[in-house]
Amino acid sequence: MAGLGYKVFTAGEVLTAANVNGYLMEQAVMVFADSAARSSAIGTPTQGMVSYLQDTSSLEVYGTAWAGVSNPGDITAVTAGTALTGGGSSGDVTLDVDLAAITINNTQITNTLTSSTATTYTLGTADAEIYLRFTDAVTLTVSTATDFTAGQQVQIFADGTAMSITSDGATIAGAGTSTTSGTFTVGAQYEAVSIFCVDTDTYRIIGNVSAV
Repeated sequence: MAGLGYKVFTAGEVLTAANVNGYLMEQAVMVFADSAARSSAIGTPTQGMVSYLQDTSSLEVYGTAWAGVSNPGDITAVTAGTALTGGGSSGDVTLDVDLAAITINNTQITNTLTSSTATTYTLGTADAEIYLRFTDAVTLTVSTATDFTAGQQVQIFADGTAMSITSDGATIAGAGTSTTSGTFTVGAQYEAVSIFCVDTDTYRIIGNVSAV
């Protein structure tokens, strides 16, 4: 039978075998050399039994099977890796994301906003994963020298009175049109568009544009 719980014995009360087994033996922490010795000694374990195995230094409790209650597992520390800070080797630990350390295709995501008054501008490799704001009418060129890798993009704010996006050798596509030498116009002042690299020298323009 399973352990009987807790009992306050009174003076002169007869301590029966059932009391010894139910209140003492089956609710004690029993010590065995190993699980084989435990199985030999306890033919039919009952729920709530607790044992200590000397060979593995483990405390186990029986429910429907013996299960460890003292094994802390094999994780001894949480170490902050790339783009993470924090961690620890004891207690509750916290990991924080260091956004400044996150990269896409080896390019740091800085969320940098760069403003320009240029009227002509050729995208360069350094423009990947940043925000570009143009405050004057501008012609923006995507060329073979832009050299983004697949998955990189740049966000464009057309704050000037007009913006056109032209190609110099690179393939740019948007609004149902693809070209290596043509031009797209951005719909209106204060529009925002993305130029996304899908392959080597191949880009998609995402936003309100039309082919000229």
